[in-house]
Amino acid sequence: MLILLPVFLLLLTALSLLGLRLAQPDFKFPWMIAAGGSVAALLSVFLWQLHFPLTFSLPSWEPANLLPSSPTWLADDISWPYALALTALAAAGVWTSVVRAESNSATWAGTFLVTAMGILAVAAGNPLTLILAWTAMDLTELLSMLRSTEGENQSANVVIAFAVRLAGTGLVIWASTVSSSLSTPMDFRAVPSRAGIYLLLAAGLRLGILPLHLPYRQENVLRRGFGTSLRLVSAAASLALLSRISPSALINPLLPFLLILVTIPALYAGWMWLRAPDELLGRPFWILGMASLAVAACLRADPAGSTAWGVALILNGGVLFLFSARQRSLLVLPLLAIWGISALPFSPTATGWKTGNQTSGMLLIPYLLAEGLLVAGYFRHALQRGETSFESQARWAKVIYPTGLFLPAGIQILLGLWGWSGARTTGVWWAAVTSLIVAGGFTALALMLLDRRAPMATPTRWTEIFRLNWLYRILQSLYRFLEQIVNTITSSLEGDGGILWSLLILVLILSLLSTLGR
Repeated sequence: MLILLPVFLLLLTALSLLGLRLAQPDFKFPWMIAAGGSVAALLSVFLWQLHFPLTFSLPSWEPANLLPSSPTWLADDISWPYALALTALAAAGVWTSVVRAESNSATWAGTFLVTAMGILAVAAGNPLTLILAWTAMDLTELLSMLRSTEGENQSANVVIAFAVRLAGTGLVIWASTVSSSLSTPMDFRAVPSRAGIYLLLAAGLRLGILPLHLPYRQENVLRRGFGTSLRLVSAAASLALLSRISPSALINPLLPFLLILVTIPALYAGWMWLRAPDELLGRPFWILGMASLAVAACLRADPAGSTAWGVALILNGGVLFLFSARQRSLLVLPLLAIWGISALPFSPTATGWKTGNQTSGMLLIPYLLAEGLLVAGYFRHALQRGETSFESQARWAKVIYPTGLFLPAGIQILLGLWGWSGARTTGVWWAAVTSLIVAGGFTALALMLLDRRAPMATPTRWTEIFRLNWLYRILQSLYRFLEQIVNTITSSLEGDGGILWSLLILVLILSLLSTLGR
């Protein structure tokens, strides 16, 4: 039960906040309950280390022939860093909310609910557990986005994103079926070789990498608090699956091709992140770029490196996306986050450039450029003016707000030195230095060129091509064409001649069956 303690604390805090909101709307101290619950959940993750690694399973489900395994959770070198990052993100969201107008108990309760589902997903020990957690998260995201979006086009994008995620879930079901056909029910502690490629494609599809697509192309609805948690937790739930795929399960002649293919979303996301007007509009590209580095590490047979890039996506993204009230003295926190994604020795991403197979070092070059773009964009966005002034905040807020920002930044220092297989690693120092030199060059160009003109000027032809809007328009046209066909068939069957059409189709089916029977 120790592994589910953070989940229980988060859900208990969320229910307490909602109960107080309904029973006592004038309650003056909901923030203290939210802050206390978030810190308690964060500290409870450290308790996993007392019995590390550990496993917890629910009683067997019936019928056993359909459900040979019950939901199982693992606390190990993969789930512990992710759970620590997710709880730190939730706590940071609450503590930094004192300077934002979106502070309310409903928002905090939603953040805790999403974080609890994220922990259940990153600690999943078998496909059944992961599918249940993914489905719960997808439905939560679908309902949240449909309630927040305006206009038919945005609602259609939300539905399409949900369908794509369901397709990724379907690939996990298929991988489990393949494993069962080999008389070896899948367990994430030992993934069969034939199922590894399907799990990789499932994670890549949900993250928007294989093939390249952006589930949400606009970030104009959900902002810093709940929106940041929803986006980053959803990404973490898919990223943790990559680290579960053992190198032996990815022995495939297509791996070099896939490694080259992933450079496209990595470079595209890095460039769009660098030139985004602000960090919130660029948030989809940050997730896509960092996730591409995690997928590339998985393809290079480096599960620890995949975990490192995934955790860096959450922690360092949380620092920047929650950095709303700004002052020059607070820039040390984003700079600390840049160190966390630098892959320098003893940083949490130090293991990010290792290679566990025969991958050529030349294939690292595009990814070094992509990391340089991501670091340069991070530094550029950190230097921009925030939504509010830090000087205008109350004295108590000037203490709580920096403390909240330091939580994810401090956790990454801890992960660089202790707690998992990627700690205290020197890594590939020359790759880290090269990417930082590239980042310095891109930063200088961005400060000289991008910030001296109106950001995101009229898109050029090449920008439109790389944004893939043309592909989205083609898919939407195909979707509407199929929708018209379905509507035509439905209206025909529901009209006065519907019974006759039904009888005719029945006769045709019976005729076909009788012909086959002969």
